[in-house]
Amino acid sequence: MAIRVLLIEDHFLARMALRSVLSERSDIVIVGEASDGASGVELYQKCAPDVTVMDLRLPGVNGFEAIAAIRKLCKTAKIAVLSNYEGSEDIYRAIRNGAMAYLTKDASGEEVVEAIVTVHRGMRYLPPIARDRLAERTSLVVELTPREHEVLTCITRGHSNRDIAEQLHIAEKTVRLHVSSVLDKMGVRDRTQAAIYAIQRGLVHWE
Repeated sequence: MAIRVLLIEDHFLARMALRSVLSERSDIVIVGEASDGASGVELYQKCAPDVTVMDLRLPGVNGFEAIAAIRKLCKTAKIAVLSNYEGSEDIYRAIRNGAMAYLTKDASGEEVVEAIVTVHRGMRYLPPIARDRLAERTSLVVELTPREHEVLTCITRGHSNRDIAEQLHIAEKTVRLHVSSVLDKMGVRDRTQAAIYAIQRGLVHWE
């Protein structure tokens, strides 16, 4: 079954270029297009896409707000950012708000497709430059137990506590204890920060 994609991009030519690249794929179908954040959120509700590809600098409701709004509508929404901006704070905010991929607009068509496919599979996609920018925000060394490392790997892949419990064959209560320990050791407040730090410091195997 084809991956259903929603495009949220205010620049007409950029949107046309994306449409052109994605339309060549038999495994991807564009189900909607929006030129601003508010319309993008509304279209998400109507189209229920598998993956949303969006810019950050949008008129009215900006990309960060649109990501948060979509994630509020659907906690499992899969969002890939395609932006002109590659600053560490932009990348961090996008990922923290719920984006699962971050690409700059000089990315190749092949890389955009790879990001969409990866995100559709439930995994995060960050090219080296994005990981390097995130690494600028922190320097972190942690020692995790083998089980904590397994839990962190699952967190990085976006799995819930229930998913982790089933995958590792342990109780969900035990997972919560491991997650709490991992967050404490890494000095982070939530799972998103843990995933970001794990990726940027090479604490987990990147798929």
